[in-house]
Amino acid sequence: MSAYSPAIPALEAVRRRFGAELFARVAGPQGPATRSRIHDTPGPRWFGPERPVRAVHGDASMFIGGLSALLLQSLHPVAMAAVAGHSGFRGDPWGRLQRTSTFLAVTTFGTAEDAQHAVDRVRAVHERIRGTTADGQPYRAADPHLLGWVHAAEVDSFLRAHRRYGARPLDDAGYDGYVADAARVAAALGVVDPPHDQRGLAALIDAYRPELRATDEAFDTARYLLLRPPLPLAARPAYTALAAGAVALLPGWARAELRLPRLPLIERTAVPLLGHGVTRAIRWAMAAPAEPGKAAPGSGGGNTAARPAAQPNEADETDETDEPPGG
Repeated sequence: MSAYSPAIPALEAVRRRFGAELFARVAGPQGPATRSRIHDTPGPRWFGPERPVRAVHGDASMFIGGLSALLLQSLHPVAMAAVAGHSGFRGDPWGRLQRTSTFLAVTTFGTAEDAQHAVDRVRAVHERIRGTTADGQPYRAADPHLLGWVHAAEVDSFLRAHRRYGARPLDDAGYDGYVADAARVAAALGVVDPPHDQRGLAALIDAYRPELRATDEAFDTARYLLLRPPLPLAARPAYTALAAGAVALLPGWARAELRLPRLPLIERTAVPLLGHGVTRAIRWAMAAPAEPGKAAPGSGGGNTAARPAAQPNEADETDETDEPPGG
């Protein structure tokens, strides 16, 4: 559903309304101006139009991948302590989404100069965030080790979501290229030696596993994301489909830690159908026949999406674009 021909005026009106509301949610009041700056400003980019990162970050599967990333990232106790102590994603979830999606859009599709400025702002925020966990362990948002975990969990989740729900899934070489593209942004944010292919990504996640466990904060985050999202009742059915897809993407060990039930029959049948259905609806709504090359911040092209939520280990003590570590 990469293009849409408005043959039925009433249907086109519905599509435009749905698309405008979704765009406003993910891009914020400055969305149109930001989109124009990202796509229309001339100059070199970090990633050309052929790069896999554009295909992955420009797809509606990012909604599912972002939710899954939040759940996976929550399993690092120190990262969760940073969220509990500093992140405002509950107090201002839509503002978090808008700043995060803008960061993704700028680094993926914007000019190299704008991308570097966005990274510099994030690093400045991270340098100010420090604290201590409940058991007395000090932490800082700029810690390369924490940055590495958030990055690995995020990229793995985005990749899994695109492979399962993407409009045009890549082959293994393409996904290796995506991991390599994401590594460029991660390194700029301060991640030391980020993985450059799927094998390296899997090895890095395995290396973190001894540190991972579900804390009370992780359980609370899962309940918030899966059971009490900040959405009107009318939007809950579609969100439930996204959430079910996000849970199904998690590695088995992560689901076990978070005590999320496994329902094999439903996950083999209903969950994929619902996941594909809602991502196709998002692509349809976000299609823009009059401006096929434009997209909401956090996405690329007409059938695109942005991340559904802010990522753990973010610090919400500024109105600047403060993308999560590693991503």
